[in-house]
Amino acid sequence: MTATRRATSMTLDAALLDEARALGINLSRAAEEGILAQVRAERARRWKEDNAADIAAYNRWIEENGVPLARYRKF
Repeated sequence: MTATRRATSMTLDAALLDEARALGINLSRAAEEGILAQVRAERARRWKEDNAADIAAYNRWIEENGVPLARYRKF
């Protein structure tokens, strides 16, 4: 399965761009990987933010009631 690709224009630090080219780095692939990492990080941050109240409530429940099925734990 091949993703649809779209051309775009970016402004980058000139020295960094020159060094990347000199090192033979595929600029499109490097940019895509960097953007993908940022997208994943932002999704995770937003998920944590959106679910913070539920996570806090669950943690309070565990503090008050203990871990479910704790009596069956072997550790």
